[in-house]
Amino acid sequence: MGNRLSKIYTRTGDDGTTGMGDGSRIPKSSALIELIGTLDECNALLGTAASHCAAAGYDAETELITQIQHRMFNAGGELSVPGMQLIHEEDVTWVEDRIDAMNETLPALKEFILPGGNLPASTTHVARTVVRRAERQAVGLAPDMDISAVLIRWLNRLSDLLFVMARSLARKDGGEVLWQNPTR
Repeated sequence: MGNRLSKIYTRTGDDGTTGMGDGSRIPKSSALIELIGTLDECNALLGTAASHCAAAGYDAETELITQIQHRMFNAGGELSVPGMQLIHEEDVTWVEDRIDAMNETLPALKEFILPGGNLPASTTHVARTVVRRAERQAVGLAPDMDISAVLIRWLNRLSDLLFVMARSLARKDGGEVLWQNPTR
């Protein structure tokens, strides 16, 4: 593969537009670019979570997050090229399989939990909330744009996976913090 970026600054975005994967240009303020940016933000948070997992010696979680990041790049790529589909039903199933396997190791959730527990879990919770924002943005754009229902399902399941992963990570040291209603 050749170089993707031979020059980091191009000056082509100085007019307030950005290039799409198909060569077209759209305003940087568009809702689609906001969604793509949200996915990029989430991917950066996942990288932070993976770094915290690696530092803690949680190799399986580090690898899982890296696999999610590759798919997150595909999701952004799909949105950048109208009509392209890079997230498929197999990706939704892949996430569901990981949720099921990880959830089997956790006790039933009888109370709400507070996001936190330790640094890897906390960072994973933040990534989860950003995925939820991306999902809301995608749902909002879907009626007017060519946003795949599969991509929306994948985002929905991904936030579930990150929730289960955060629970699992919190239980590795310190444990989950259960919500206690202060008005009771």
